[in-house]
This record gives sequence, C-alpha cells and structure tokens, in this order.
Amino acid sequence: MTNLMLFDNDEDGEQRMPRNVEAEATFLGALLIDNRVAEDVQIKLRPDHFYEPLHGRIYEQALKLLDKNMVVTPVTLKPYFESDEAMRALGGPSYLAKLTGDGAGLIGARDFANQIYDLALLRELVSVGRTLVDSALDTSESVDPKEQIEEAETALYRVSEGEAQEGGVKSFLAASTEALTNVERAFNSGGKVSGITTGLTDLNAKMGGLHRSDLLILAGRPGMGKTSLATNIAFNAARRYMQDMRDGMAPEDSLGARTAFFSLEMSADQLATRILSEQAEISSEKLRMGAISRDEMHRLAMASRELQDLPLFIDDTPALTIAALRTRARRLQRRSDVNLIVVDYLQLLQGSGRANDNRVNEISEISRGLKTLAKELNCPVMALSQLSRAVESREDKRPQLSDLRESGSIEQDADIVMFIFRDEYYHLAIKPDDPDENSTEEQRAKYAAWENDHQSKVNKATVIVAKNRQGSTGNIPLSFLSEFTKFGDLAYGDAPEEY
Repeated sequence: MTNLMLFDNDEDGEQRMPRNVEAEATFLGALLIDNRVAEDVQIKLRPDHFYEPLHGRIYEQALKLLDKNMVVTPVTLKPYFESDEAMRALGGPSYLAKLTGDGAGLIGARDFANQIYDLALLRELVSVGRTLVDSALDTSESVDPKEQIEEAETALYRVSEGEAQEGGVKSFLAASTEALTNVERAFNSGGKVSGITTGLTDLNAKMGGLHRSDLLILAGRPGMGKTSLATNIAFNAARRYMQDMRDGMAPEDSLGARTAFFSLEMSADQLATRILSEQAEISSEKLRMGAISRDEMHRLAMASRELQDLPLFIDDTPALTIAALRTRARRLQRRSDVNLIVVDYLQLLQGSGRANDNRVNEISEISRGLKTLAKELNCPVMALSQLSRAVESREDKRPQLSDLRESGSIEQDADIVMFIFRDEYYHLAIKPDDPDENSTEEQRAKYAAWENDHQSKVNKATVIVAKNRQGSTGNIPLSFLSEFTKFGDLAYGDAPEEY
C-alpha cells in the first residue's frame, strides 16, 4: 500500500494538508464498477473523510442510492451532478465515466478506503495540533493551562476514535436505528433489560438496566451500604460479560460490561477483598485477620480462580480531579473497551480549582463533568454521593432529592437519582434496654414489640428511585447477606437470580 504520509507542497514551499486525491478517485471508480465494495467500508468511511469535496459528494450520493437498493453507475449518478459546479469544471458528468476507466482499484479497494480514512485522521490531527499551539502561545492571565490540557486530551480522544468535529451530528435514521437496537435487546432479555444488567431483577425491571450516556447517582448516608451496592452492580455487570464471552456471545449482544471502578475512598486490594469475601461467603473481617479454616481457604482460592478473567478494572488513585478522571476513563475505554464506569464517591473528586473556594460551584463542575463523560464515552456512569445531615434531623429518615449534599446541580445533571435506605440502621438507635430480672412487664412488652418490629427490618434495604428521566420512580426492596453484603431480590440468604 502507498505510504500514508502523503504531503504536497505549495509553490512557495509551504507544506499542505495530507491527502491522496488519486486514491480517492481510484476507490470511487472501483465502487462504481462493483457496488459490493461499499459493503465492507461504509460503516467506517464517511463522505467527510474525502479531501476533495466533489469526491465526498459522489460517495454520499452513491450510498443514498445503495440504501434504496438501486444500482450505482455513472449513468444513475449523472442526474445528481449535471448542475454541480465542481463537476462542470472537470468536464461535466463525463468525469464519472472517467473514474471507471481504470479497474485497478478493484484489487485493493479496501486498502484505498483505509488510506482515505487514515489521511482524514491525519488532517484532523494537524488541525488539532495547530489549535493547541495557538492556545499554548496565549499567555494572558485568563488562560488556565490545566483546562487547555483537558481540552487537548478531549480533542485527541476524538481523533483517536475517528471523530471529526461534526461527528456528534446524527441523522434521525441513525438515532432511530440505535433506539430500535435497544428495544430489541430488551425484548430478547424477556422485556426487562435494554441496557447493562445490574444483576438485580427488581432494579432491572424498574430502570431497564443501566443505559448508555446516562449519569446515575447512588446516594445515601454513611452506613447505608452505598459502596456495597455499587460494588455488587459493578461485579454483576463484569461477571455477566465474562460469562457471555465464555459462551461465545458477541460483545455487542451481552447484557454485561467491562467495568472501571474509580475508588477514591478504598484501596484496590480492599475492594478485591470485599468481592472475594462475597463470592466465597467468608466474612471480610475474618479475611483481614487471617482467621479462616482450611475449607474457607479452599473456597477463597476457588473464587479467586473463577474470577481471574473478570473484566473489572480498579483505579484507587486518591484526590483525583474531574479532568484527571475523565482522562483515565478515556484511556481505559480506548485500551480495554470499558463501557461502564463507577465512581466512589463524587464528593472526593476535585474540580479545576477555578471555583474560588466555592464548594457548591466545584460540585456543579464535577457533576457536569461526569455527565459529559457519560455522553462522550457513550456509556453509563454511576457516581456515589453523600447526603446532607438534614436526614438525621427529620423524624422520617427516608432521603429526598433536597438532601443531595452541597449542590442541586447533581439532581439537575443526573438522569437517574437513587437512594439506598436501611430502616434497620435507624431502628437500632431506639432500641430499649435489654430486659432483666428487675424489668417491669411494661418494659418487657416494650422490648418484645421493638424486637418483633426489628426482625422485619433485619437484612433489608430499600432502593428509592427518586428521579428517572427515562421512566418511573418508586421503591425497590432488596435483601442482603449481612455478613457478606451481597444484595439480592429474594429472601434472606438468596443471591440475585439474574446475572
């Protein structure tokens, strides 16, 4: 194949943009001779990848005709270019016939298409580079170098993904096709999941799974089990993906996901210990102290062996800025094809430092950054969040949207806001004194009533879907193994039925 670095110089010696107009003409000639050429390349190659605008218009019109099941030849294309000024300058529609004069392009049509695509990326890279140089030369006080680095990373990511500046524009056909694909996924899963599975049947039924480009907020007071639930969801999605791949399923058909877990609070080994504890059903406290039996050690080794290929990536870097997190997430998606991101937790992220010590503005910047990341990577982002202490001052401890800590913009930016609530936690605070031989009948009755009520709350949690941009809100009751913090939909001791 011809060298990709094809540059021409102007008469004054100035270097111009990389291109190979001859390759474009040869490829179009091959397409007009054999329309099947388009079948291999039209997903990757777009009209705007052609350097010569006329060639881009010819390719675009050819695709439109093929979409109508019409044969594309110089004759069928002629009516669309009779008034085209650029075509007229080249001799009129007879230029289309000239393109087919040499059938050599049929042999390496795919190579020509790849070269056209790669040269388009190089032109985009040149454009990005010039913009970066111009920005870096601006030394005014209003310029923030860190912001420029973030913009540079974003621009380079777009180039690496093959996206031109116009890449965000979609026709209704493309958008509706994607929507129908999601509906088909939900239909094939029994009408429950159109996104990525949470591993929890009732939660899937309420939300339809975790959807691409959505920002999900999972909030709760300390001790409610936010990290445990998030870890369960991340693990369930990664395990489902691993099982589907072992079963020979295509990655795009899997209800699971390769998952990135950004843990700003716990270390990677602590999270791994928690997951192994849940899967081997051994208390994490016993694991930390090494107080386990030989049988438990065997179960632990079996769980570790089974999960050695688990596509769950843990980043435990502390004090990340939102810009650094977005950079790391892009790299993970590029290198490891990650398509689910979990952040534990939002308030531990840092902003750009331009908020002038205004924490509300900083949290607003972070929540907007997470939503932007979800749309940019086209994957769900789940961020954990703390709640304000206002919950503790109310008689009804169930959290509300107004309890989201430090900024209403979290509610505004999020597509789904969920709270996790454990009534057991607060019920323990009103526990009467244990009865003894000196207790009165009234005291014994009061304790018995409390004990009876408490048993109905033990090992139970409720996920409150307070905001759902795509569906309904409501409460989802969950149970969990208190010792292992593995959540499920069924009775105490049962694991989730859907993975």
